[in-house]
Amino acid sequence: MAFASFDRKSSSQPMAEINMVPLIDVVLVLLVIFIVTAPLLTNSVKLDLPKTTSTADIQKPEKIEFAIDATGALFWNGERLSREDTALRFAEAGKKRPQPEIYLRADQTVAYRYVAEMLADASKAGLGKIAFVSEPAR
Repeated sequence: MAFASFDRKSSSQPMAEINMVPLIDVVLVLLVIFIVTAPLLTNSVKLDLPKTTSTADIQKPEKIEFAIDATGALFWNGERLSREDTALRFAEAGKKRPQPEIYLRADQTVAYRYVAEMLADASKAGLGKIAFVSEPAR
């Protein structure tokens, strides 16, 4: 393990061996660390879980097309209704399970007041799935 020597014959040649002892020491220390910590990582609670079989009850929610034209008239799936009638229909739809999805189509020139009233009525009825339908820009 001598790095320098007083021998003039071999002093000009580079050292041709690799010192493996520090590498082996590091590997052995890491091996001991992994051996000690591996049992600590397997913390599991033994449970005897019940066995059941069931199929998923996937129901598609009803789709409601709700439209507001430029004059503020309200349409439920193409049928013209008053605000009171739409509030009643929202209340009926809010009781259904799964809740229906409402697709709101509002004319771009309609006053925001009509859209806000519709959203308030739907919210009072407990409906939360409301989508705003628009046309893509060209």
